[in-house]
Amino acid sequence: MQKRVFPIAFLIILQVCLTWITWTTPVLALTEDQKIFSESWRIINRSYVDESFNHQNWWSIREKLIRQPFKSREDTYSAIEKMLATLDDPFTRLLRPDQYRSLQVNTSGELMGVGLQISQDGETGNLTVIAPIDDSPAERAGIQPQDQIVKIDGFSTSELTLDESAARMRGLRGSQVTLTVLRNSNKTTEDIILVRDRIALNPVITELRSDLKDTPLGYIRLNQFNANATEEVAQGIQSLEKKGAKAYILDLRNNPGGLLQSGIEIARLWLDEGTIVYTVNRQGLLGSFEAVGSALTQAPLVVLVNPGTASASEILAGALHDNHRATLVGEKTFGKGLIQSLFDLSDGSGLAVTVAKYETPNHTDINKLGIMPDRVIPSEPLLRNQVATEADHQYQTALELLSSQLVVAQN
Repeated sequence: MQKRVFPIAFLIILQVCLTWITWTTPVLALTEDQKIFSESWRIINRSYVDESFNHQNWWSIREKLIRQPFKSREDTYSAIEKMLATLDDPFTRLLRPDQYRSLQVNTSGELMGVGLQISQDGETGNLTVIAPIDDSPAERAGIQPQDQIVKIDGFSTSELTLDESAARMRGLRGSQVTLTVLRNSNKTTEDIILVRDRIALNPVITELRSDLKDTPLGYIRLNQFNANATEEVAQGIQSLEKKGAKAYILDLRNNPGGLLQSGIEIARLWLDEGTIVYTVNRQGLLGSFEAVGSALTQAPLVVLVNPGTASASEILAGALHDNHRATLVGEKTFGKGLIQSLFDLSDGSGLAVTVAKYETPNHTDINKLGIMPDRVIPSEPLLRNQVATEADHQYQTALELLSSQLVVAQN
């Protein structure tokens, strides 16, 4: 009997001792800066696409950095950036309050700067042009997709984050900035002085054309996937249909992407049914977005793409291609197959976090690989007024393909 009572009594005593230790252990209150750092850590911990966190102990990263003194908010931001850098993912990044507010221009319709969409290689740190924005100082200066920005006002971009580089290129209208550009075409370096200007983000251009002889052609150029793009494309297709368009060219060249949902909704405008895109989360689980209604037109469609076609543009191009709805013409696309979400932090800053990757309907992972078009037509330097004209070989090839398709359909 005593042998049975002793362990029970011992457990009771042990429990009382542990309770007393818990009650008497001091709980250290976090400072405001430590709370912001912890917020950032928790967001990554629950949302980041790679559950291994780049093969490291994510808890130990937190413990190491949160113990250092945060003497200012800038110290806190530096610690968060140091933490995010261990993920080796340039798309997962801290956005300071002013940067976070500036990011909203992608949906508000205008910004101030030189008009470049840029990307940074996580391994080399190279700052690469995805695409210049139409009628921007950068486009007028002849900067092309795949050119590298080596310096900004003499400061090496290898020493800057993606957002720091973007911030240095923004500025007051009329002010100047000098970009040192490594040309992708001939591998030469050139200093280009740009005058910052107001950049209007007009996402959609639609025209009824007579380039197919007796067949009315609907030409739609989509420059960016912002909050207005879906409605404008829908209105454009409906207007062209009423005017008698019998074939379409959708121009996604130099479209760097934007809102994922916008890309999905625009794909639905062209598809009756079928998968638009698959998403793969941190557990490797597949999700998908489907076409759920009637397309606005069944007319033949050719999509123009090039190395400036990225992200949501690639989702749209891949959906139309893999569902046999469109033929792709041009050059291999950029190859960004990662999906980011934005998360608010309590002080007005934010985090852009890679939460998933995507695959085309044929389960093609295009990240860093891009999409190869059905007809590869090398690009040539074009002035803005030469795009989609006789001087534009990619556009002319699209016209030839549509002519052939229309002849087959009529026989």
